[in-house]
Amino acid sequence: QVQLVESGGGLVQAGGSLKLSCAASGRTFSSGAMAWFRQAPGKEREFVGAISWSGGVPVYADSVRSRFTISRDTVYLQMNNLKPEDTAVYYCAAVRAGWSKAWDLYDYWGRGTQVTVSS
Repeated sequence: QVQLVESGGGLVQAGGSLKLSCAASGRTFSSGAMAWFRQAPGKEREFVGAISWSGGVPVYADSVRSRFTISRDTVYLQMNNLKPEDTAVYYCAAVRAGWSKAWDLYDYWGRGTQVTVSS
């Protein structure tokens, strides 16, 4: 079993930065991945980025590439140059093997942290 707890969300002005953290406890999987998703009101849960349990090169959604950075230590999500359309609940997720952009393939989820970007 894996427990995930997100932190670091809040209110920020457009152009600002926030750093989210995902603390993982319990067992880990050598071949799986951890990912960030987000969900805005009335919208589908959206892939943000992912990184393998063992580290390596992260994968990002086109909408956040060059603005967001994922690092494996504690699975941080550094968000720069935030835009109002980045407003959403951000979730940390883990999958036991492989990785995917599809949220329903992930095995474990945190409760999410709210990010609000004002214009």
